Amino acid sequence: MSNVQDINISQEMRASFLDYAMSVIVSRALPDVRDGLKPVHRRILYAMNDLGMTSDKPYKKSARIVGDVIGKYHPHGDSAVYETMVRMAQNFNYRYMLVDGHGNFGSVDGDSAAAMRYTEARMSKISMELLRDINKNTIDYQDNYDGSEREPVVLPSRFPNLLVNGAAGIAVGMATNIPPHQLGEVIDGVLALSHDPDMTIAELMDIIPGPDFPTAGFIMGRSGIRKAYETGKGSITLRARVEIEEKSNGKPVIIVNELPYQVNKAKLIEKIADLVRDKKIEGITDLRDESDRNGMRVVIELRKDANANVILNNLYKQTSLQTSFGINMLALVDGQPRVLNLKQMLKYYLDHQVVVIRRRTQYELEKAEARAHILEGLRIALDHIDEIIALIRGSKTTEIARNGLMEHFSLSEKQAQAILDMRLQRLTGLEREKIEEEYQGLIVLIAELKAILADEEKVLDIIREEMTEIKDRFNDARRTEIAAGGIDIEDEDLIPEEQVVITLTHNGYIKRLPVSTYKSQKRGGRGIQGMGTNDDDFVEHLLTTSTHDTILYFTNLGKVYRTKGYQIPELGRTAKGIPIINLLGVEKGEWVNAIIPVKDFEDDHYLFFTTKNGISKRTPLSQFANIRTNGLIALTLRENDELISVKLTDGKKHMIIGTKKGMLIRFPEDDVRSMGRNAAGVKGINLREDDEVVGMEILEESSEVLIVTRNGYGKRTVSEEYRIQSRGGVGIKTCNITDKNGDLVSVKAVTGEEDLMIITASGVLIRMAVGDISQTGRSTQGVKLIRVSGEDDYVATVAKVEKEEDMEVTAPVETQEDATTDETVPGEDE
Repeated sequence: MSNVQDINISQEMRASFLDYAMSVIVSRALPDVRDGLKPVHRRILYAMNDLGMTSDKPYKKSARIVGDVIGKYHPHGDSAVYETMVRMAQNFNYRYMLVDGHGNFGSVDGDSAAAMRYTEARMSKISMELLRDINKNTIDYQDNYDGSEREPVVLPSRFPNLLVNGAAGIAVGMATNIPPHQLGEVIDGVLALSHDPDMTIAELMDIIPGPDFPTAGFIMGRSGIRKAYETGKGSITLRARVEIEEKSNGKPVIIVNELPYQVNKAKLIEKIADLVRDKKIEGITDLRDESDRNGMRVVIELRKDANANVILNNLYKQTSLQTSFGINMLALVDGQPRVLNLKQMLKYYLDHQVVVIRRRTQYELEKAEARAHILEGLRIALDHIDEIIALIRGSKTTEIARNGLMEHFSLSEKQAQAILDMRLQRLTGLEREKIEEEYQGLIVLIAELKAILADEEKVLDIIREEMTEIKDRFNDARRTEIAAGGIDIEDEDLIPEEQVVITLTHNGYIKRLPVSTYKSQKRGGRGIQGMGTNDDDFVEHLLTTSTHDTILYFTNLGKVYRTKGYQIPELGRTAKGIPIINLLGVEKGEWVNAIIPVKDFEDDHYLFFTTKNGISKRTPLSQFANIRTNGLIALTLRENDELISVKLTDGKKHMIIGTKKGMLIRFPEDDVRSMGRNAAGVKGINLREDDEVVGMEILEESSEVLIVTRNGYGKRTVSEEYRIQSRGGVGIKTCNITDKNGDLVSVKAVTGEEDLMIITASGVLIRMAVGDISQTGRSTQGVKLIRVSGEDDYVATVAKVEKEEDMEVTAPVETQEDATTDETVPGEDE
């Protein structure tokens, strides 16, 4: 009875519950901010790595992995471990899967995975980056539950997994729900923060616009994202990707191609069927799932007289076609749960990477120094080999020999032992050279490693280089589209309406900046550096628009995409921009050939298309009001053709089409009848051999035709010199093409009241008043507008912009060649 103690039961309950709560928080439910993993995820990956189940090895039974995890590291039920591993292998749950599963691992319909004895698994390629350098003393280890094994406290995590794959968990008194993100965007955010630690969250949101879910769909508005990124907590609305089509019999059909994150497709279909049966939604005549291995497709057929938009809004309201995702960015920081904003999460991850690189460098330094120490002993031995052989032969035991070496040659015990272990073949001249070469290489390496440890910026440079390499290997296109307006209309109201310049480079980098960035110059000037480009890149499209306008992007493949003006990130004048693949769902081998700003999608306005092979088409603007992220077909292209230009018209204009060899045709646009989106079009101009279309414009009565050639020559010609013809002709000569001025690169219709921006392939930009450009006849060569720098430089892009009031004018820069008068060469109408 002496061992019995009286205790207060309320105090015991409080203490025991707190112990239990902290155990759940730290050891089960919450991810670590550094690697984004809960203990069970970390243990699964570590056990797979320990078993050699890497991405380049054959699959092994899941039961073997589960057994190893629960036997060594995770003393819980096998079903809990297996279910966790299954989620890590599901492409609808993880944005970047950490387990490569083989067999039945469940489905988006809620089907369970097969039993662990049937399925097989191995690490995915990207999960190996979480464990890279783990054997180089980069992280700490701790005892497992029974002290018989050691397990990592955290993984090196060479990419920011917490944001990339997100996390969800319910602890005691708290919960976390972090959405997944696009890998390239998050890495770019970390890199930007490494360059500028004082970046604001708003600036980071220009790089990381929002979550990116594996099931794609839409995020409606940005206010919820902004709140979550600023405070760590927020709510966003997710919508399915839905299209409304019309069958041949006139019946409307709703097609669901993508679902909100974590929506069960089978339960969604069941819910819709229940609503129809209970007459809560009327007008649906058929409901079927046509999904297959190529993608998701749920078909909802409607009555012929039903309003598809009304039914769709009801489905959004009453089913999980629209859901909410409550963001709660809670993670463990130094073992303590903390709610973090976006910048804090990136900063803690970056700090972790600094520790990893420093520890790895220290490990490699110690290893190099240890080897250099041995090599120093071997060098001494080779320099005194006869004496050492005599000493060893005269020693009765190994210990006497070792001590003799240490005493006579001032060697350490390790050096002496290495000499005793040295094979006789090391005495050859070639082996002596190898030892010396290895030693000198180690001296250089040791100096480099010490320099890294002494310079924080070198450590950051290594992080940037290695993270960029991971981005290059694993980056993919954004899946979830962030839709402005709709539910989150106030977002647009918060953005000031202003005129901006949008540039898009040949290699697909886009940005916007204020029109006032560029200052006007006289013709013939050298220009200013318009943007930073790579050696193989140049600005290809440039336009002025409003931040509130809708921007339509037409590609060489005849597809159209859309964004709002303010959705394009605003960057500095010399910045390269962001890849347009991060903004639009363009495919491989597809690039933007025309950009049209639209304020309202009016029924009496048209889009006029022209292709490289001279085919033209006219389509009502209203047919482009609803465009999904992966684009719509704008026109059907014939073989070996591509879209060159698109213009917005009112149906009553005259069109001009110019070609590379200096031909131009003018005809009324109603010569081309109005056609649907999928139509191929009709012949606009008849091209001669080796010729192709370089531009198409609207020609008003008061307009002039302005042309610019490859070598920087240009001129204006009055519209009266171009007689009206019927579409499909060869046209008439608009410019005399010579080796001096080069082929035609641009045809513009101008009034003389605009400014002109000309950009060369090297990125040099000049802005000039169109009225300053000489007005000459059709068959003249023109005057020098901009000097190209060298044989490899040429005029890449020409764009009209609105004239600015009170612009600063730079003094003209003219050479003798610049000041020459127009050179006129006789020409005839063709």
